[in-house]
Amino acid sequence: MTDRGLLVVGDAVTDVVARHAAPVQPGTDTAADIVLRPGGSGANTAAWAAHLGADVRLLARLGYDSSDWHIAELTRTGVRPQVTVDPDHPTAVVIAMVDHSGERSMLTNRGAGSRISERDWDPALLDGVARLHLSGYVFFAPPGLRLARAAMADAAAAGVAVSLDPASTGPLRDFGVERFMAETAGAGLVIPNLDEALLLSGAPTPERAAEALSERYGTAVVKLGAGGALAAVDGALVARVPGVPADVVDTTGAGDAFAAGFLTAALRGCGERAALEEGCRAGAACVAQVGGRPRYGLDLNRLYPIHTD
Repeated sequence: MTDRGLLVVGDAVTDVVARHAAPVQPGTDTAADIVLRPGGSGANTAAWAAHLGADVRLLARLGYDSSDWHIAELTRTGVRPQVTVDPDHPTAVVIAMVDHSGERSMLTNRGAGSRISERDWDPALLDGVARLHLSGYVFFAPPGLRLARAAMADAAAAGVAVSLDPASTGPLRDFGVERFMAETAGAGLVIPNLDEALLLSGAPTPERAAEALSERYGTAVVKLGAGGALAAVDGALVARVPGVPADVVDTTGAGDAFAAGFLTAALRGCGERAALEEGCRAGAACVAQVGGRPRYGLDLNRLYPIHTD
């Protein structure tokens, strides 16, 4: 056990990825390549961080239908799963429709993931951990919010740094921006994408958004997709890097991969610029494949078998 570990608290999801070249036509069939992948923002981040050499564990809640598959997939990436299996609800499912540009639209059933709670938490999970990283999705249901509060409080007491990925603009609006900012005040690092950064800050530009958010959290990193990323500390912009060229196949999980690259580099002691570069490299590797996890040499279009009820 090291004292440089990363604990991710978040979601593990069964992703159904449908790549379609033509626009989806309502009321009829649209041809698509459809694959099954393990996913989820928290699990993706954990998997990429382990792939990049970090000591990672993931706290998540899985469903009765596919927990063995998800645990095996996490374990093979090097993640140490700390999961509860819900006997009454299936694992979360996301149907991701990916167009010719790689952009995706998602249909989501959060399943067992929405029922993660403070009962799943144990302060001992922080043993050997240097950073607690929270997926924003944890905050959006009352049981998960109570878990997040407990985890952040215990991390603060243990001197463990806390970081946050805000997740998605739709749930953020539903939850309430000011409420979200208040509930996450214990985090010292926030890693939003551009839309999330503009929504949370109310700022007109990514630069100003990063500066404003860093005034609230200490450090803010704004993901700009193909445009790279930038970082601000204590209200001042400190680094900006360009994107890494990539042949975009599927943008699913790119932000999660970026976060993993940034966090892994930071755990190694890298500064903001070097960590941004690591994040961009991980994001570029992710968009060049189908699905949000490292591939480990598997065929891009392999359909995974899973156990069903």
